[in-house]
Amino acid sequence: MASPAPDRDPPGGDHFIKVWFKFVPREGWLPYDAEGLWGVAAGPDTARICNAPFLQDGVAEGDVVRFTVSPDGLRWASGRVEASGNCTVRVLPEPRGALGPSAKAVYDRLAPLGLFGETFSKELPLVAFTLPAGADLPAVKATLQHGEAEGWWSFEVACATDEWKAA
Repeated sequence: MASPAPDRDPPGGDHFIKVWFKFVPREGWLPYDAEGLWGVAAGPDTARICNAPFLQDGVAEGDVVRFTVSPDGLRWASGRVEASGNCTVRVLPEPRGALGPSAKAVYDRLAPLGLFGETFSKELPLVAFTLPAGADLPAVKATLQHGEAEGWWSFEVACATDEWKAA
């Protein structure tokens, strides 16, 4: 069994809970089979997710997920019960590209479009972005595709809305 992805600090405050997601590791990618995301309790067995996932697909910041509590006290997600309308996009800068392996350069290109996110680590500058509902999705999509065509980065959409698909 693979280990959980490296932990992150809570967004701030003591009202956050950790919700764990279990998945099958992708071949040729990071060797983790679980990721913990921060959330805020939305009910006795639900939480609103408060950060973008680096590894888990099908969930975005702001979504409400249902969880069960294991005997060891961990909260394990069992499904999404309310979509936020946000999307999750992951961007990995190309080390030999014009921007180099710089997460900051990726942020600098995408932040003006209203995206926000966080970086996996200095050694792996993978950036998980939240695309908020109402963002200019055609502009975001065009910028992501342009950056990939220029060799600046590769990207993947980990949680898409119908609006993203139509953009």
